Amino acid sequence: MTKRTVLRWAVGTVAAGGTVLAYASLVERNLFTLRRYDVPVLAADAEPLRVLHLSDLHMMPDQRRKQAWVASLAATDPDLVVVTGDNLADPEAVPGALRALQPLLDFPGAFVFGSNDYRGPVWKNPLSYLLPEREYVQGADLPYEDLREVLVGSGWQDLNNVRTTIKAGGRLLELVGVDDPHIGRDDYPSVAGPISTEADLTVGVTHSPESRVLEPMAADGFQLLLAGHTHGGQVCVPFYGALTTNCDLPRSMAKGLHRWPGSDSWLHVSAGLGTHPTAPVRFACRPEASLLTLIPR
Repeated sequence: MTKRTVLRWAVGTVAAGGTVLAYASLVERNLFTLRRYDVPVLAADAEPLRVLHLSDLHMMPDQRRKQAWVASLAATDPDLVVVTGDNLADPEAVPGALRALQPLLDFPGAFVFGSNDYRGPVWKNPLSYLLPEREYVQGADLPYEDLREVLVGSGWQDLNNVRTTIKAGGRLLELVGVDDPHIGRDDYPSVAGPISTEADLTVGVTHSPESRVLEPMAADGFQLLLAGHTHGGQVCVPFYGALTTNCDLPRSMAKGLHRWPGSDSWLHVSAGLGTHPTAPVRFACRPEASLLTLIPR
């Protein structure tokens, strides 16, 4: 191979890499997508029930396009909205997050928080996510209580280590949730126990889909489990998938709808709508929200 050929190959590789990076940072991370799934969890004679699942907004104050897109999801007319955390990415982001969520507050809703509701992001080497163990570094405090106050004041249920029932879509729902397992705030034993026989639907909610939380939720009989955190891998390889999930979930379950192993429970993992501010890229993994239509088994 001549020096000229090597030079052409190197230039071509750099150019291709630059094109991919430009697409991932300028295009795909703004290609907000609504995924739709049918989930067979209801009784045989039940009418369908629609659950809008949002996660990982990682909102910055000036992200008006994302705010408007999330707000437009009110047109899906969900029976229930569930938000699985990491709403904030900046100390000034609460107004932007509320611009996004405000139209959805007219519907029954519930939420848990993630680590990036409590503390802001800090720069880190993206390759560190590929390590089996890494130190978790937290940034500045975020005004999560301001966000919580508006959500709860609008009638949404705070499920951070809480178990409760609500009415949605004319049905009685039993909900259980934990605070973020990724930073050790979960306390499922305090809310554990068999599901109610009176509930029409039972839902377990967590930010990070850790097996130590999902396994007992499924064992207690919760029919639908909702989580976020993984970003679907955020950067995926075509025909291979996510490189990492940033939790103990296998790569094959980094996003989408799956049967939880060894149970009758369904797990939906949202790939989320945002990115870490210091790594604002997505590749082969569009930002997403999901509309889950629950149907008879």
